Amino acid sequence: MSTAMNFSSKSFTPRPPDKGAFPLDHFGECSAFKERFMECLHHSGYESAACRQSAMAYLECRMDRQLMANEPLEKLGFKDLINEKSEEKPEKS
Repeated sequence: MSTAMNFSSKSFTPRPPDKGAFPLDHFGECSAFKERFMECLHHSGYESAACRQSAMAYLECRMDRQLMANEPLEKLGFKDLINEKSEEKPEKS
């Protein structure tokens, strides 16, 4: 009864995450957005759905400053908030 395993049969090759690296905000460029989001979470009893507007603003800040890959906000789950924004702005003729 041998309990030894043979680890040499397969080699594991690590791969990076699908979305790539998520660099730290070393210069605090988006810290104001992060603080607003954290305050919102605190005031809402950590109900993240109530703070989606703040989360969207924080992610936009990170994308604008190349702290994360640019992704359409629709793919990040903010399609409904984008539609609300466009309905609020009257179109110029």
